[in-house]
Amino acid sequence: MAKPLLDIEHLTVDFKTDRGTLTAISDLSLQLHPGETVCLVGESGSGKTITSKAIMRLIDYENGVISGGAIRLGGEELTSLSQEKVSKLRGKKMSMVFQEPMAAFDPVFTIGSQIVDVIVRHIRIGRSDASAHAVSLLRRVGIPEPELRMKQYPGELSGGMLQRAMIAMALACGPELLIADEPTTALDVTIQAQILQLLQELKEEYGMSILLITHDLGVAAEIADRIVVMYAGRIVEQAPARELFRRPLHPYTQGLLQSVTTLDTRRDSRLYSIQGAIPSLSSLPTGCRFHPRCPSATPICASSVPELEEIEGRQVACWHAGTAGEADAAAKEKRAEQKGIDAGLPGSADREAGSVESALVQRTEARAGRLPLFEVRGLSKYYPVKGGPLALAQARKAIRAVDDVSFFIEEGETFGLVGESGSGKSTLGRVLLQLEPATAGQVFFRGQELSARNGKMLRDARRDMQIIFQDPYGSLNPRWRIGDIIGEPLDVHEKLTAREKRLRVEELLADVGLDPALYGRYPHEFSGGQRQRIGIARAIALRPRFILADEAVSALDVSVQAQIVNLLQDLQQRLGLTYLFIAHGLNIVRHISDRIGVMYLGKLVEIAPSEELFRRPAHPYTRALIASIPQSDPERRRARISLPGEIPSPANPPSGCRFHTRCPAAGPRCREEQPAWHEIGQGHWAACHYPL
Repeated sequence: MAKPLLDIEHLTVDFKTDRGTLTAISDLSLQLHPGETVCLVGESGSGKTITSKAIMRLIDYENGVISGGAIRLGGEELTSLSQEKVSKLRGKKMSMVFQEPMAAFDPVFTIGSQIVDVIVRHIRIGRSDASAHAVSLLRRVGIPEPELRMKQYPGELSGGMLQRAMIAMALACGPELLIADEPTTALDVTIQAQILQLLQELKEEYGMSILLITHDLGVAAEIADRIVVMYAGRIVEQAPARELFRRPLHPYTQGLLQSVTTLDTRRDSRLYSIQGAIPSLSSLPTGCRFHPRCPSATPICASSVPELEEIEGRQVACWHAGTAGEADAAAKEKRAEQKGIDAGLPGSADREAGSVESALVQRTEARAGRLPLFEVRGLSKYYPVKGGPLALAQARKAIRAVDDVSFFIEEGETFGLVGESGSGKSTLGRVLLQLEPATAGQVFFRGQELSARNGKMLRDARRDMQIIFQDPYGSLNPRWRIGDIIGEPLDVHEKLTAREKRLRVEELLADVGLDPALYGRYPHEFSGGQRQRIGIARAIALRPRFILADEAVSALDVSVQAQIVNLLQDLQQRLGLTYLFIAHGLNIVRHISDRIGVMYLGKLVEIAPSEELFRRPAHPYTRALIASIPQSDPERRRARISLPGEIPSPANPPSGCRFHTRCPAAGPRCREEQPAWHEIGQGHWAACHYPL
């Protein structure tokens, strides 16, 4: 075998803090060979990003230090180099694509100038030649009109386009190693599919190696040659991708795979999740760091650290890995039972289909005869274009965020809403709750028009309508104790004594699975999943009828995501809640929703019962969204439906069907005539001239 391009041996990384020195990475060893793609996976806090920053020597700027081990790139030892020498390697021999592209670009300089600066610094050519090279790079990564984009600022590009620009900048000097840190986490499934395909093409074209960091096992299954699983700063398993998905040996790897929600996951069962949370660096367990959460832990797991050992062509750090065959078979059988996958069990597919159909029938019967909780008629929300050259170019035009939308939400159901960023999902949710006024149309809540209410009447109605936000960090006041955060709605709507309020808040903490004794803690003392539980406790404080969950699980790890989805479903059953569940993770939306609406560029294009939508999508856009979902199993990869380009500007939507500019089946009628709604099955509606 060829010599490794990247060779890490026994790496240890420490951080100096007010509480002393904390060890973030312990005795980590891995190799990356030329032309290979290796994925680092694990929950947030497992050490994936710190590993990448150690390779790039960026931890030096974050109070971090490499206290042990070696990092060799192409045979050159990086740990002993000065920052001046390492900076000459960054961009030229190794480059990094960050999770948040807006943080990688300077907002006060144009995209083109920043890419040109990188080229001039490392290749030493004139700015004119560097500019021409930058244009060719932008064109290669699929950015339309690259000459125009060169003159634009980061804030003028969409998320997907900005991610492509960052990839172009990373490739500017032809690096041998590309490190990609969660490059698709914040992107829609369609853009995610484009970026993954682009990375695979560029790897072959440039002959480079890729170290991809992700907590999405579907992404890892799509692109990885080999997968390295990290937990609390240590590697617990590494294996070829197909082998790891076929037969995971470490209990943590098994738990991660069981936590993945797929199109095969049974909708009438609870999602599997790993109990507990990843430990803090200041309180790491003795022995195997996973043992407090491991269902198979024994006394030796708590007392001694297992070393990485070669077993069946892979490395595993587990005291019981040698006897993991029986445990893995049981875990595989459990996954088969839960997800309905045919794993050699007689009749498993029939049982899955029957149970799903039975559950759907029961839900339909339970809702029969109920009046809609929400009814929306011809709802539109336009934002006028104001100021600057854009307004001069688009005089008397407006951003049509929501355009003539009509639908209803039945009491007790979960209505899922999906679509790419910019489709109008969140705007529709805000107008629904009257957080923003509608430009046109009507919203009825329990038969009464909300837009006709104001002042106290609207405030009284809002106690029945609450919201859970996407960002569990930004939605909580960092200066308030969580008892005050959860109790604020009680202060506004109810007159309680301090003791009564505390008792209610402690009950709410228990309702969402948190210890009531945490009442006096601050948000920064909690993990992301715990903060989201705090947000849910606040949302249910007034026992509302309706909750808008706006991307409420998108920022969470797969196991934490499963915990929150289970909690939402438990609360719905116990409190009789109705949800509008907005998300771009289609597998989760399918699992939790009774019916699903698909939005594109401000309009609803399809509505159907959840299972019906995924089995028989009628609109080409819906079909493309479903086909873009990564398969979390290398053995089950399927052909993708390519969805070119990005969603057009809502300030200048296309004529006719708004999807026709990206639709592979578009004809002259699609370009000229806006499609009307057609019922193509019971409760299944689509706005398409040629439904599939």
